[in-house]
Amino acid sequence: MKKILLSAMFATLATGAMAQYEADTENGVVSLAGREGFAIETKKGDFVFKPYLLVQTSANYRWYDDEGLDKAYNQDNVANSGFAIPYAVLGFTGKAFGRVTFNLCMNAAASGGGILQQAWFDVQLNKGMAIRAGKFKTPFSHAYLTTLGETLMPALPTSLTSSVILPHSLNAVTPTMGMGFDLGVELHGMMSKKFGYQVGIWNGTGASVNSATKTLSDDWHIPSLLYAGRLTFMPKGVMPATQGNPNRLNEDKWMLGVSTSMNVESESESTNDYRAGLEFAMLKNKLYLAAEVYYMNVSFTDRQKIDETYNYLGGYVQGGYFVAPRVQAALRYDFMNRNGLDTDGMLNMPAVGVNYFFKNCNLKLQAMYQYIGRTGHEDQLDRDNDNLGLATHTGMVQLQYSF
Repeated sequence: MKKILLSAMFATLATGAMAQYEADTENGVVSLAGREGFAIETKKGDFVFKPYLLVQTSANYRWYDDEGLDKAYNQDNVANSGFAIPYAVLGFTGKAFGRVTFNLCMNAAASGGGILQQAWFDVQLNKGMAIRAGKFKTPFSHAYLTTLGETLMPALPTSLTSSVILPHSLNAVTPTMGMGFDLGVELHGMMSKKFGYQVGIWNGTGASVNSATKTLSDDWHIPSLLYAGRLTFMPKGVMPATQGNPNRLNEDKWMLGVSTSMNVESESESTNDYRAGLEFAMLKNKLYLAAEVYYMNVSFTDRQKIDETYNYLGGYVQGGYFVAPRVQAALRYDFMNRNGLDTDGMLNMPAVGVNYFFKNCNLKLQAMYQYIGRTGHEDQLDRDNDNLGLATHTGMVQLQYSF
């Protein structure tokens, strides 16, 4: 499958644009990393069809502190533990007529609208511009934009996936820093072989909604959608969308990126959520390093009659190193001001892991442990609320097969 040529700039900037993504990571789930895989192709090469599969099964242990547990109902400190199937993805990707690429996959482990994980196509308008439409990853966070089967640890940073805490008990707003999959349209590409960019609009309703449900903003009188963009600097060429692969131990790439988005009247038309992120990632032979910091501002709409705005900050630093040809050691430090910047205290969430890649059979074994600590809170109530619903101790072992 040829590299996709996309651009998000004006036509005067289109010359010199090139593909932002590698062909073998275009499905966002499985990276071929030099393997040919299985494909159906016409003699002329004007149509290519590539099926792929990813199955993950995990054993989990989570221990929660006493805050939030009701002992009268015999609620245990150990919960949400046992076996799980995070992903069971079956899909196909390909190209048609030299100018259209496409991807469709289903996640049988999900429910509702989330069963349709991705469904998109790219149309190459000219050498310097193409357009992607459908359901795909929004341009925010290196952690989310990494190929699903190529992540350093089996669980994403908690600062991205955990909902923030708002001091209004009558409001059901629970936004998270991370955005993930959504329905929309996007222009993206590279200029001068160094600068990648993505810009577009999405519903802002997330991966579980596949229908058009949005209205006009009551406050701003514009469509209540997610407006987002991302700019990356990759001086040594396209950064592979992987956090460690034994078939890529001779890479020398690094990336610096900045992203921003505005989700207008998100979460049942109750807030406007602004996000901004700064990210760095590097692959240098056996070493992988990454760091991100992200910020979110939550402001209520006029109809909510709440004048306060709330600001949140989170981020992580993580690294992996192949201590043996098929053994990768992993470390991560994750942090978050889940109560907001106006309230003292933060979560400290260190994690350690190890990955083993079986030879010649596409099996990957991952194990990790994460601890959530709390520091700097003004009183015990703030301290207890900060990690409400989050496991203090988390252990996970995951076995993954990809095709």
